[in-house]
Amino acid sequence: MGGESEATAAGAQRGALGGLVGRILAAARYGPRGVVLRVSAMAVAAVGVAWIHRVNDPGVLCPLRALTGIPCPLCGGTTVFIELGSGRPVAALLANPVALTGAAGLALAPLGLGRRWWALAPSTRTWVLGIALVGSELWQLARFGLLRV
Repeated sequence: MGGESEATAAGAQRGALGGLVGRILAAARYGPRGVVLRVSAMAVAAVGVAWIHRVNDPGVLCPLRALTGIPCPLCGGTTVFIELGSGRPVAALLANPVALTGAAGLALAPLGLGRRWWALAPSTRTWVLGIALVGSELWQLARFGLLRV
């Protein structure tokens, strides 16, 4: 099969590192260990992004906001992780509650929340996501002073 061994062609992991990564990814799918692994990965990423932002502020990352000045519904998503990585959870919540809620949902999915989400009817998931995005956009417009409340 093109120079590959039979074990590799059958989908087996290569080497010790590949086996370790495979076991970690499998463990991150279910149960409390999965939550710990996901939260740990998110925390490392958040601290890393906060450090990079502190050292070299890249400015506005949202292409829509950079071009038009109007924030998208997901504006503030990066800011959520920067603020969490900097140890400011309230500022993270105020930056984008929808992104923070989504990150929490992703972190807690191994406890059964993921199965509950996918058990919903597709139309229900569409409505929930649509309402969340509209609410997030209104939040962003108010946060940037483009919508008076």
